Amino acid sequence: MFAIFLKTLPFFALIGLGYWAGRTRFFTEEATAYLTKFVFYFALSAMLFRFAANLSLAEVLDWTLVSAYLWGTAVVYGLATGVAFLRRLDVPTAAIEAQCAVIGNVGFLGVPMLVLLLGEQAIGPVMLVLAVDLIVFSSLIVILITGARDGRMSLGILRTVGMGLVRNPMIMAISAGLIWSALELPIPDPMNEFLAILGGAATPGALFAIGASLASKSAERAQVALWLSFCKLVLHPAFVAIGALWLFPIDTYSAGVIISAAALPVAGNVYILAQHYGVAPHRASAAILFSTVISIATVSAVIAWVGTL
Repeated sequence: MFAIFLKTLPFFALIGLGYWAGRTRFFTEEATAYLTKFVFYFALSAMLFRFAANLSLAEVLDWTLVSAYLWGTAVVYGLATGVAFLRRLDVPTAAIEAQCAVIGNVGFLGVPMLVLLLGEQAIGPVMLVLAVDLIVFSSLIVILITGARDGRMSLGILRTVGMGLVRNPMIMAISAGLIWSALELPIPDPMNEFLAILGGAATPGALFAIGASLASKSAERAQVALWLSFCKLVLHPAFVAIGALWLFPIDTYSAGVIISAAALPVAGNVYILAQHYGVAPHRASAAILFSTVISIATVSAVIAWVGTL
């Protein structure tokens, strides 16, 4: 495990550097927002497109893997929702807590870190995990919050969900790359070099942006944040492991990748959604902060464990 910890340490050191820059105001919140936008819309999209364009849809689309990840995620989502209802929280707040319990930082942290640590063949399973998170659970939270407020389902909610997916650059980059691959079009050398250079900025840029954004996060509601961090860092990978190794068995390498992806800390976009809808933003903020700090140890432990499968 110590060897894996040393390999993951540079990634978390970059997050720490970003946190220092944000905390000392060397990097303002406005600068962090622009860096995040650059990574989200340009660097990470270039990396995902390049990876996807070099894969075939048959290599990526594995319904058994999707079932294993979806089952484990749904169980923890339901558990977190049940605990929230036992505490008499309303539907929107329960939805935010459930989102914290299962949605990890796959895009900004998982893609660069897991591909470098586990090999480029990890990109297929990681992209499937990212797609499930974005298509299923990011849509679900919009439906739950908007539906609870309106008191009913409407075409307007579905239109909002659909437009959100179409406007998400990660979904569009993956889709465009797979279409490019399906058409069996070669990537011209200048274009490939352009994508490689731009995509190369994704790893340091994303990790630095995560740290800088953490500097503005609140550490309030520590008890709730610790519970949600436990769900995300322990229960989520545990139930995904049950799904991938026993209920919907897949090859051990792919199982290890999706278990590792499930072990990642809470994603920053949960806070963005919470803030956008005005639902428990401090709760989401604290969960992101606590889970990211704790994950320095837990992610290493999980990656070391899956290496023994």
